[in-house]
Amino acid sequence: MQKTNKLFKLKIERPRNIKNDILSGLTVALALVPEAVAFSFVAKVDPVIGLYAAFMMGLITAIFGGRPGMISGATGAVAVIFAPLMIELAQPGILPEGVTKEGYLFAAVILMGVIQMLFGFFKLGKFIRLVPHPVMLGFVNGLAIIIFKSQFEMFYVGHGEHAHLLEQVPLLIMCGMIALTMAISAYLPRLTKAVPATLVAIVTVTVISVLLKRFGMHEPRTVLDFVQSMDPDKTTIAASLPSFGIPKVAFTWENIRLILPFSVLAAAVGLIESLMTLSLVDEITETRGRGNKECIGQGFANLVNGFFGGMGGCAMIGQSMINIRGGGRGRLSGIAAALFLLAMLLFAAPLVEIIPLAALVGVMFMVVIGTFEWSSFRILPSVPKMDAFIIILVSAITVLQDLAIAVLVGIIVSALAFAWEHGKKIHANIMVDEHGTKVYKLESALFFGSAQSFKNLFDPVGDPQDVVIDFAKARVYDHSGIEAINNITERYADQNKFLHLLNLSKECTELLEKADNIVELSVIEDLDWHIADDRLD
Repeated sequence: MQKTNKLFKLKIERPRNIKNDILSGLTVALALVPEAVAFSFVAKVDPVIGLYAAFMMGLITAIFGGRPGMISGATGAVAVIFAPLMIELAQPGILPEGVTKEGYLFAAVILMGVIQMLFGFFKLGKFIRLVPHPVMLGFVNGLAIIIFKSQFEMFYVGHGEHAHLLEQVPLLIMCGMIALTMAISAYLPRLTKAVPATLVAIVTVTVISVLLKRFGMHEPRTVLDFVQSMDPDKTTIAASLPSFGIPKVAFTWENIRLILPFSVLAAAVGLIESLMTLSLVDEITETRGRGNKECIGQGFANLVNGFFGGMGGCAMIGQSMINIRGGGRGRLSGIAAALFLLAMLLFAAPLVEIIPLAALVGVMFMVVIGTFEWSSFRILPSVPKMDAFIIILVSAITVLQDLAIAVLVGIIVSALAFAWEHGKKIHANIMVDEHGTKVYKLESALFFGSAQSFKNLFDPVGDPQDVVIDFAKARVYDHSGIEAINNITERYADQNKFLHLLNLSKECTELLEKADNIVELSVIEDLDWHIADDRLD
């Protein structure tokens, strides 16, 4: 493996500047529209709520977040969590008269934001460092597969049970336009870096699409077609400015119990996805974001979402990669993306509505290629088998279940694997001094994984009257280690022999003192101690 192991091999050479940030932001805004609409239907809410969320999340996190260049918006991870709440509230007789299910959603999003802000205020964002590298690789690969799979619905006409694949000729034309989009995105940077290649690709394919339609050669599927496939009553994506409003939900204990589980889970998933995306952008740009500030920024954005009619969200790895590939490095890129999206909703909806889905699918396919860690195939045979298993496991769970669950499982499996490897053997140098005292000089950590090996190390029957365990190069880390020491002490006591602990660290001593009602043993300062007369008797 190379000395510098990067999760992505994107070649980003353009310096940060205003032009790149603005043009890249425009490209991101175009890509945000269909996803925001799609995630709105996943969450069982009006598409305008998803578009508002994309605007507010993008703007606020770009200003107050901890990672310049990272894009936030309405996401599938959060939409999937709130969908069961919307389904439950849609049942007859559940809602009080005059209260809408959207009111409960907005209240849940507000609570989600408060939880995330508290997470940042207490500086818990640093715990992202606990995510092992194999888990990060699995996360990246799993998200790439999810982004790839999410584009399949663009090849279908209709929605739900009535959806069917495009006819052969329209399907072939759409595939050709996707290939053209990808080709422009991949090869234009070799000719010029004056403008983002993805933006040029979208404009080019849109012009071709309009010409094909005007000459009656092909009827391409557009952003508006996709919106109408989700909701036939929608005739435009145009909307007004979001307005402030307090959710019309009584904050009773019963209502809090209803929304709290969804808010907690959404807050956790949102922060995990945001902080891991932050780490990935750090890797690409070779800069460092601020995790705790990002937690506060995400929370504040969701708080505002709840009061202004948005469905909430978090960082978006796909749009973040589009932004980075387009040269967007500064906060201006995220601000520009949000403002362009708002402008589209207010003034330029007809222009956005004619963009062919093929152009956006092509852009997302390029994101998939840049996101997937292809080198993981090469390194799988050379890394430890457990690390390879974790990469595959996290990727699979991310695709089949949920990002948060995948990361949690990956961390747990990595921790257990570490404990197993370090607990299989416990090292000790054994000697007998001139007084006949047997000394075990430990050189391993004593914790739940190594406790059994520690107990098997000693021979109370064959050992002399006095036995010393030297902890100069060892540490006791948990209650299992204390219990192991207690067990050994009792075994020596049963043989009328004495066990002493030497060179305990300050932390180990404090740990044993807290457990003084459990452990009865002798702690000594050095090997020259006096044997009491009553003990000789």
